[in-house]
Amino acid sequence: MYKEKYLIQFQKNEITEYYVYKKLASFSKNKRNKNVLIKIADDELKHYYYFKKYTNKELKPNIFKVWWYTFLSFLFGLTFALNAMEKGEESAQKKYKDLIGKINEINEIINDENIHEKELLSLIDEEKINYISSMVLGLNDALVELTGTLAGLTFAFQNSRMVALSGIITGIAASLSMSASEYLSQKADKNSQNPLKAAIYTGIAYILTVIFLVIPYLIFSNPMISLSFLIVNAIVVILLFSYFVSVVQEKTFKQYFLEMFLISFGVMIVSFIIGIIAKKLFNIEI
Repeated sequence: MYKEKYLIQFQKNEITEYYVYKKLASFSKNKRNKNVLIKIADDELKHYYYFKKYTNKELKPNIFKVWWYTFLSFLFGLTFALNAMEKGEESAQKKYKDLIGKINEINEIINDENIHEKELLSLIDEEKINYISSMVLGLNDALVELTGTLAGLTFAFQNSRMVALSGIITGIAASLSMSASEYLSQKADKNSQNPLKAAIYTGIAYILTVIFLVIPYLIFSNPMISLSFLIVNAIVVILLFSYFVSVVQEKTFKQYFLEMFLISFGVMIVSFIIGIIAKKLFNIEI
């Protein structure tokens, strides 16, 4: 028989997904979405019992995954959480094909996983998922612009409070500018549903990123320590952003992370140099 450890892994995946869908359904206020999630949960539980017939084991779900995908649902929306879960289970689902001819119910399981669930998930429509591109625009622009700006100001001013103040003013002005640009862009797009909401999502994503990047300069008086934590915060944002995009746009996480890392830190290094030159050229002492 197929290795028992793989059957146990498949069985655990099914019971974990059952609890994820069940929990998401309990939080869903949309009746249509709730029914979709309950139907998928029932399928996952059915698959769990199929595998149990061969393993003769009673398994518990992965609690971390259950709460993680629930958290993602609250943060980014139901559709994003479900896409993230399906993406995370792709490798396990591919192994199901190795069970063809070894487990009687496997064809039904594969059919449910690859067709039935995908069709049900495609029925789910949310506001958050419709404005993902706007949020990505705000976060991406803030990351590249503010890391470079703060790095340059660090070397030019050598004063954490001055850098923080300049960063906040620049960030707020830039977020308003970016929101206005997104509004006009969406307004010109005939397929756009709500330009104002798109602009708001862009602005919120931008300003939250600005706050996260500026925080070290408000905490530490030493500008070099602040700069060190700016770099750490920037990497955290890039990690989260890359994960987000890899799920939504089905891109490779590693490739997108490296791309964003090189762009952001390339801009930062250039800004370092500009800050040093500006300080020496204009003889700025603060």
